Amino acid sequence: MKYTLTLLAAAATVLLAACEKPAVVVLPTTPVAVPGPAGPAGATGSTGSTGATGKTGDGTTVVIIPAAPASAPSN
Repeated sequence: MKYTLTLLAAAATVLLAACEKPAVVVLPTTPVAVPGPAGPAGATGSTGSTGATGKTGDGTTVVIIPAAPASAPSN
């Protein structure tokens, strides 16, 4: 009983020292391609043709009023 604490401390030291710690593996990083500056602008394309125009309105306005919403069902 006199040496219990000393023997326990010595056993703990031996057991903890016996544990092998894994080596840290450092993986090499892969280089990332960084885009360079933008190149010169290309030639301007040709302008498209204008589509057919519609006929002009006769000055009247049509207003469509939506139907009234249905009432909620009662519980």
